[in-house]
Formats: sequence, structure tokens, C-alpha cells
Amino acid sequence: MLIADYIITVFCLIDDNLEKLLNGRKLRQRGPLPALLNSEVLTMEIVGEFLGKDCDKAIWEYFKSHWKHFFPQIPDRSNFSKQAANLHVVKRLLQEHLAGGLGAFGDCLHMIDGLSIQACKFTRAYFSKSFKSIAAYGYCATKKEHYYGFRGHLVINSVGVITSAMFTAANVDERDVCPELSEKIRGLLLGDKGFIRPILKEELTSQRVYLETPLRNNMQDDRPGKFTQWLVSTRRLIETVIGQLSERFHI
Repeated sequence: MLIADYIITVFCLIDDNLEKLLNGRKLRQRGPLPALLNSEVLTMEIVGEFLGKDCDKAIWEYFKSHWKHFFPQIPDRSNFSKQAANLHVVKRLLQEHLAGGLGAFGDCLHMIDGLSIQACKFTRAYFSKSFKSIAAYGYCATKKEHYYGFRGHLVINSVGVITSAMFTAANVDERDVCPELSEKIRGLLLGDKGFIRPILKEELTSQRVYLETPLRNNMQDDRPGKFTQWLVSTRRLIETVIGQLSERFHI
């Protein structure tokens, strides 16, 4: 697909679904409307991220230089960045709406996992001023290293559609955010050994979410061997999704 066709396709998808999501409600209660439509801003962000543009400045410069005929009302970079940031709630609701349209919340099988997100190199963390009040030190079990930054938490359905996501400081336990991430799903939830906590399993069961994880070496596992093998192999899908977010979108 040509880039022009891709931009048009994304815009039509976003514009139609945003209209359904808002259902006649106005995002701005007062003040003048921005020159650039909200659906245009979201389109620019999605296409820009897909093309590897990792910041508002790069996205703005790309569309300003190459696609002004598609987006003639592009404002200055500061106003574009503010408008994009102010749409953060709309982005979350729109993602949930699209996931719902794909049947993700009606699936009876989901997977949960986390990923480390560095704010800066570990050796510079003490001197860095970036995210000083909200980032924290954490440990990445996959890479077996400490880091400074955040932790992403992700839930997907059986075919890889993201149903919920959350970002916390790196020192927040993934088990503490699991109930909130699982509020809109039902059925079987597969996690890794990091989600082992009896109280968590009881709380999720009360929500009709049934958490299953591999057990630690010092724990007795009475489940059939075929089930534990299926659990481990099936859960790899969320690792693939995290890999796509890391490699394609540089999260």
C-alpha cells in the first residue's frame, strides 16, 4: 500500500470511529476550535509512529514537509504537541472501542505481562532530571539488570489484540495493577511466575478471571503436564506483541 493510501485509510478509520465514540458529544466546551481536526492529529500520530517517528517534533516536521496538501491547517509545533497531548483520554477510549469492535473483550482467553521502559541510561539516572518526580529504579528479570524509568503493563486476547495497558514507575509491583487491568475481561488469564500471589488469584476469581501461571521450582504442581506446556507456549504470544512494540514502535 502506498503511504498516501495508508494515510487516507487511517484517517477514515479514526474519523468514523471517533464520531461513533463521541456520539454527538463535544470535546471542547468553550473556546475556539483548533484548526486541525482531532482525527487529523490522531492520524498524523499513528502514521508517524508506524514510520518510526518517535517524537512530536519528528512527526510534525514530516507532515509539514511532505503532506501539507493533505493537512493544510497544520499549526506550529507547540500547538500541535499540546493538541496531541490533550487527546490522551480520547486515545485510550478509542483504543478500547477498536479492541471491542474486534471482539477482544468477549474472548475467554487473555495474557498479561510487563515490559521495562528506560528513561535514561542507568549510569546517568542519578544526574538525570527527566521524569524526576515520577520515574523510579526497578529490576528487569528478563535482562537481569536494574534500570531507571517505568514499567509497562499489558493485557492481550488470544490473537494479540491489546485490551488494556498501563504505565507505572519501575518499582511498582505488576501484581498490584493486575486487578485494574483485568476489570473488563472474563475467563482464563495467563501470566508468568511474577504474578504468583494467592490473594491476587482470589481477588481475580471474584471478578470471574482465572489466573494461571507456571509455578516456581520449589512449588508442587498437580496440574497435568500437557496443560503447563500449553500454558507456557500459548503465553509466548504476549512476548511477541511486546517485541513488536519495542522493535517496530521503539517503546
